[in-house]
Amino acid sequence: MWPALLIIIAAILWGIDGSVLTPSLYSLLVKAVVFLEHIIPTIIMLGIVIIIIIFNRSKIPIWLKKDISGIKKLTLKNWFVVGWIALFGGMIGTMAITKALFYVGFIPLSVPILIQKLQPVFGILLAYFVLKEKPKKNFYIWAIIALLGSYLVTFGFNKPIISLENKAMIAAILGLVAAFAWGSSTVFSKAALNKLTYRAATFLRFSVTALFVFILLASTNSVGAIFSISLKQFMILLLIAFTTGGTAIFLYYKGLQHVKASQSIIYELAFPVTVIILDFVLHGKIMSIPQFIGAAIIIFAIIKITKEPIPEKI
Repeated sequence: MWPALLIIIAAILWGIDGSVLTPSLYSLLVKAVVFLEHIIPTIIMLGIVIIIIIFNRSKIPIWLKKDISGIKKLTLKNWFVVGWIALFGGMIGTMAITKALFYVGFIPLSVPILIQKLQPVFGILLAYFVLKEKPKKNFYIWAIIALLGSYLVTFGFNKPIISLENKAMIAAILGLVAAFAWGSSTVFSKAALNKLTYRAATFLRFSVTALFVFILLASTNSVGAIFSISLKQFMILLLIAFTTGGTAIFLYYKGLQHVKASQSIIYELAFPVTVIILDFVLHGKIMSIPQFIGAAIIIFAIIKITKEPIPEKI
């Protein structure tokens, strides 16, 4: 029971982040926000480890030795998994959903969040193409139904308006990108945890992601954007690091050690539910009837899909 509760709490924290914290950083460069959201927890975790080592030179705690040992034992294949999680689940997925949340003034935040929950569809498809594990026939039916729900969430009963000015459409596309990134990351995360403690997995998730995003910033001459934040924005980033960022991932990986990846996706539905509630309470935005129907279809289809185990071997 408690592993499921940890994942639900993490999902609720992500919902608070998506509704309250991240949207308030909309004036900043997305790459800079994602970098700071990952480098701050990395520095904090490194600082804690350094302090522990300094004050316990004669006897390093067993749990810390286990964390370090796990990282040292990672094979090239394991490092590929860590890199995938950081690149897709960390950098690409977070950048996509962060950009979508910056549209807070134009769309209900529940639009990209709900569409992002299509992640098990991409997770199962990825397992089919990469791991050669064939899903059951019913998967394709429910996947199509879930996509129909995503259409309703995005466009309602109207014809799609294909335009770069259509914020709902752009947010939906970004939600799909995040769904693919996080769907694949969830499958690989379970594999990575086989050799890592949840503490080591959390550290690598943040540190390697921060490295990837910094390389992106440097290659696009955008490093200066890191230093353009105000004191208020920095305090928000610190709050994210201590709550919805580092703490949420920490709880998520702890819970994921004891549940199946397919089960965790159901528990993570607390994320969009939290966003829907907070978006209405804080921003006065509520989805239309077609969007509610689409949301119900997505959630129902995802529950049906995740009854068929998502392949977890690597």
